Amino acid sequence: MFFNDLRTYRGFHTSHKFMNFWDKIFGTKTDHKVSEPRIKFGRYSDSYKMKAQYESWDESLEQFEEDNYLNSYRAFFKYLRDEKEDNVRWTEENGGLRFEILQGSKRISGFADARQLNAVARIAHAKELSVAFMRRLVESNYSLDYSRYALDDDNNLVIKFDTSTLDGSPYKLYYALKEVAINADKQDDLLIDEFGTLLTHLDLGSKSDISDIEKDIKFRFISQNIQSVFEEIDKGDLSADKYPGGISYLLLANVYKIDFLTSPEGFLMETIERIHRSYFDNDNKTSSQKNLFIRKELEKVAQRSEESVKNELYGTTSTFGILAPNQHETLTTMIDGELPNMDWYEENKHTNIALSIPGYIIGNALFSYALPKPTKELLELYYRFTEPAYFAALGFIPSYYNPQKEIFDQKEIKSAIRKVVDANKEKYANLSPDFANLDYKNLCRFARTYLMMIRNLDLTTK
Repeated sequence: MFFNDLRTYRGFHTSHKFMNFWDKIFGTKTDHKVSEPRIKFGRYSDSYKMKAQYESWDESLEQFEEDNYLNSYRAFFKYLRDEKEDNVRWTEENGGLRFEILQGSKRISGFADARQLNAVARIAHAKELSVAFMRRLVESNYSLDYSRYALDDDNNLVIKFDTSTLDGSPYKLYYALKEVAINADKQDDLLIDEFGTLLTHLDLGSKSDISDIEKDIKFRFISQNIQSVFEEIDKGDLSADKYPGGISYLLLANVYKIDFLTSPEGFLMETIERIHRSYFDNDNKTSSQKNLFIRKELEKVAQRSEESVKNELYGTTSTFGILAPNQHETLTTMIDGELPNMDWYEENKHTNIALSIPGYIIGNALFSYALPKPTKELLELYYRFTEPAYFAALGFIPSYYNPQKEIFDQKEIKSAIRKVVDANKEKYANLSPDFANLDYKNLCRFARTYLMMIRNLDLTTK
């Protein structure tokens, strides 16, 4: 649990007048007119598009079939454009379209006319050329389906894609530009972290700095969660050798939570992805061996300097998501398969391990899948309910749980859930959560019953 006492955060008293925080939250009515901070959590998904965007996609296909290539591309960019993100822009130029697509810290620039389409993203500037990073990118070309890494005339490492319009269908464009965008966004931080004396950042795309206070809060959240996991493994009542499954839940739940709640880039993001891949690799390693690997990876994160970690915490705008769209039933299957494993740990008072099981289910689902919008929003609310100090430190109100007194604000919890339902009712007419079975006796009971409430939702669409 992050910060048992909010007043231990060194700067906490200077913002939002949070002295006597818990008494204020639970002793007075919440002012719902106060706007919440505009902080994004989790990884961007392009699965939640508006009706007009899908209509633009259909138009793009129709225009392409009629050989109206520029009209097809205009509609295609309308399909990609997220008005809230302001992520895709284009202008008419010299009988063609000059376009720009934002993806994390990168900007993909290109031009399309009646004959061809070209796109390029600059990754980093090479102060001097090195066999080490050039060889890595050449070898990486073999894993690309549409694009290629290259070196431009100004010694910039780039990733490029080009196609004739005759062969440039909207389907091909989507997957090719996604490949360019995602690889460019990932490679810059990784290469510069390893070859910092040879490479420098450039073309920062939508990268925007966040406040020092937010960075400080997120850094401390990362550090303290990693430390709390180590302490539970080393000093807890449960033997890591005898119960490796419980330790796996503990490690993975915290890894996914860090990823979703701090949205790191660069080294930390790649470490989290490597942990996820390695744990689910079918490599015949035991759970204990996998746990040891995860711990070593987290130790590397813990040993990084505060400045290095904070440099990987920043805001971005994206166009393409890396999560595969999935139905609500995917989460249902996970809950049915994993939640019963909570029983023994809860009954035997291993509370932190017991809580890590719903934490693992929620974190893994948010990390791995683009679930239906109401499902995702209700899973995100779980973190709001169970990490009150972290969200309060970021400036979010109300608080839903007082860990000192182990009291839930049932009225506010139901209100938050109803807001999700109301926002999605037009598409999911049968969305009606059953509040009656929510158990507020303690955090374990709440976590279990909250997940079951989500599991039993009817997400059939109109």
